[in-house]
Amino acid sequence: MDDTYKTISKLAEGTYTEKRSKFLAFAIPVSTLDEVKEQLKYYEKKYYDARHVCYAYMLGADRTNFRANDNGEPSGTAGRPILGQINSFELTDILLVVVRYFGGIKLGTSGLIVAYKAAAQEALNAADIIEKTVDADITFLYEYPFMNDVMRIVKEESPEIVSQDFDNDCRMTLRIRMSQFERLRERLLKVDSLRLVQSSND
Repeated sequence: MDDTYKTISKLAEGTYTEKRSKFLAFAIPVSTLDEVKEQLKYYEKKYYDARHVCYAYMLGADRTNFRANDNGEPSGTAGRPILGQINSFELTDILLVVVRYFGGIKLGTSGLIVAYKAAAQEALNAADIIEKTVDADITFLYEYPFMNDVMRIVKEESPEIVSQDFDNDCRMTLRIRMSQFERLRERLLKVDSLRLVQSSND
């Protein structure tokens, strides 16, 4: 199972000029629709005097949540070429905004497509592209005498310990990449007294 995806680590910028029209491109890491809306509001306010603020975004490791917006440019000339660049770099959890200052000379449909694509590409060329893993969490309870059994599994499988609480019942939440999740779960379930509380892969 493919449990990795590519995204960007921080804001990246690019610029492109064509027949005196200036295109400013911003690649922004985002992980939710609310973040997308927040960022769009910021760029629309900051560049209120620009002719167009066009964008595309892609969310989620499975890359099925996306949208492209032409913001008043002829249909398909801005948002789609921007989204095309996100796809050609195979990125997700990203918002790509391209701001256009009109230079007085019309670029025509094909000129616009080329310009938005080039501006988007400039920002992505400058971006720090990173690979992330798709992770799953598992929370469980167990009795204190079985601590060594649990900790041996944790040591051998190397999940991230998100939280642990030692009371009458010990409680622990672990995080591990999706492809290793089932093996960890099966091993934990063999520990005496252990009960699953929550498993994000259910």
